[in-house]
Amino acid sequence: MSKLFQYAGIAASVVLIAFGIGAAVIGLNGRDRVSTELAREQIVGTPDSSIPGQLVNTGSEAQAFAKTIRKHTLESTGGLTYAKMDRFLDENGKPTSDESKAAINPASGKPVENGLRNLWVTSTALTTALNTAYFAESMATFVMVMGFALLLTGIGFLVLTLRLLGAPSATKQAVERAPSPAPKPAIGAA
Repeated sequence: MSKLFQYAGIAASVVLIAFGIGAAVIGLNGRDRVSTELAREQIVGTPDSSIPGQLVNTGSEAQAFAKTIRKHTLESTGGLTYAKMDRFLDENGKPTSDESKAAINPASGKPVENGLRNLWVTSTALTTALNTAYFAESMATFVMVMGFALLLTGIGFLVLTLRLLGAPSATKQAVERAPSPAPKPAIGAA
């Protein structure tokens, strides 16, 4: 085996080990960042959530709380989503999409907006942020696992490379240490 291939095998192993360590560290850092940022917001699960009274500081807790926010928003809007709601309120407080039928805000002189639609905008922003935290934590976990896989692969290739490099000399040493065979008796000798 040429020296180039020998050193290339070692170099490839070292690169895999380095990338593995780097990916594992980045993944650990990502999970920590998600947890820290979520905890900083001091979100606590509501009594009717799947995490009542619990601080939301993991991706899975963030996802659970996002589901609770959506449930509360649907309850507030009578089951209507943003796209199914009218844009304005009329003089009687009933929803309408016709701007000419909308009540006028005396302070601004503009049509009165349907506040429940604005609730959906806020709800969507919050649930998107919480679901993004869940996704980020999941990706960080994936990166960690891939990092460990690269690390183990690099170690495995290094062991194989070193074993192959040492194999010819080990075989040579085994041959040198072997006892010499006894001379064979000549045929017909008595």
